Amino acid sequence: MKIIILGAGQVGSSVAANLSSEASDITIVDSDAERLQTLQDSLDVRTVLGQASHPETLRQAGAEDADMILAVTSSDETNMVACQVAYTLFHTPTKIARVRAGAYLASPELFTQEAIPVDVLISPEQAVTRYVQRLIENPGALQVLDFAGGKVQLVAVKAFYGGPLVGHELRELRTHMPSVETRVAAIFRRGNPIHPEGNTVIEVDDEVFFIAAKRDIRAVMSELRRLDNPIKRIILAGGGNIGSSLAKVLEDDYQVKLIDHNPAHARTIAEGLDKTIVLSGDAADEALLLEENIENTDVFCAVTNDDEVNILSALLAKRLGARKVMALINRAAYVDLVEAGDIDIAISPHQAMIGSLLAHVRRGDVVVVHSLRRGAAEAIEAVAHGDPGSSKVVGRAIEDIKLPRGTTIGAIVRGDNVMIAHHDTVVEAEDHVILFLVDKKRIQEVEQLFQVGITFM
Repeated sequence: MKIIILGAGQVGSSVAANLSSEASDITIVDSDAERLQTLQDSLDVRTVLGQASHPETLRQAGAEDADMILAVTSSDETNMVACQVAYTLFHTPTKIARVRAGAYLASPELFTQEAIPVDVLISPEQAVTRYVQRLIENPGALQVLDFAGGKVQLVAVKAFYGGPLVGHELRELRTHMPSVETRVAAIFRRGNPIHPEGNTVIEVDDEVFFIAAKRDIRAVMSELRRLDNPIKRIILAGGGNIGSSLAKVLEDDYQVKLIDHNPAHARTIAEGLDKTIVLSGDAADEALLLEENIENTDVFCAVTNDDEVNILSALLAKRLGARKVMALINRAAYVDLVEAGDIDIAISPHQAMIGSLLAHVRRGDVVVVHSLRRGAAEAIEAVAHGDPGSSKVVGRAIEDIKLPRGTTIGAIVRGDNVMIAHHDTVVEAEDHVILFLVDKKRIQEVEQLFQVGITFM
């Protein structure tokens, strides 16, 4: 697949790093020569220096025969114009644009082939908002990922001392919860993957990924750790697109306070919210946090545009007594540093968003992709097509499917029914199959499994 990425910033470079190992032809366009040189030194990609929306720049990048344009510059307008140029002059089949401004996103009729021809809109801000919302709805989870329209969830939790299943074999999970269907898709122990078997013993601090119907998530979590008390009080630091969006979706169910350093901006935010208490001040001001009862706060979430401010304010909030702290971090190098310390969850906007991009790059009918463990692993939802003669999965029991090493089928969604996968479960045509890949490099083998042979009519 030939892909042109417009914009070599944090989003563009993250996408390029994820795709360079699996897409045969990637070109990155940017107006910053130094940034392009850095990418060219570290990735197997081609670079073009120029303005992303200019016809001649797109021509130099190979737009005439590109399969996809991915416009992720820092300018919404540049991204939209680039898609228009790619459609009008080069007839590019797939055009994906990053659009941040809510005014554009609130008007979907703008993005049609007759208006602005963008096939897929992506918004890191919306992706992060959904990501944080899921974490708040499931206290104690490290990640919560939706499949099949939310019918099934993949959840990552850290096993705590005292959890009923800690120190026991996985096969005992069914004994503990005979009425709950679940499957452990993967275990990471001290950063290394362990393929889960029935005799695998869960240890303290294991990072356990399990899959279950949404209604059963909390019950399974209780087997691996003491359940956290429900969240009531939340403090958000930063009133940008993410902070204000989070306040909007959370304020009906939680007591939300939002801190923004700009008094005028704080007043504007307050006018658009109903129940959130908006404060003007420095989120790293100890006196302000104490005045707002940080010691009784269930979640402190720092989502300003500055990584350092997010890290420092989250660390301070933790030291002052906040139960759980989260920090939005753009720089990949910072993520590993902070997760080894007192910050409970480091939120990477690029990892939260990249799955929506990967679903359009994957071959076969892959409808959902979630990037895990900073891009090393993946969870995907693929649709099985064909018949036993043309498909490598349809009509076969899971134990007979030749899955790549480190790949697990966790669940199958058939219509409205969620079935946790067992060795004798038979895949049928149009099933949505949810897989976990410990090693993302095996993705091409999984794609081939779900491609239909030419004999299928």
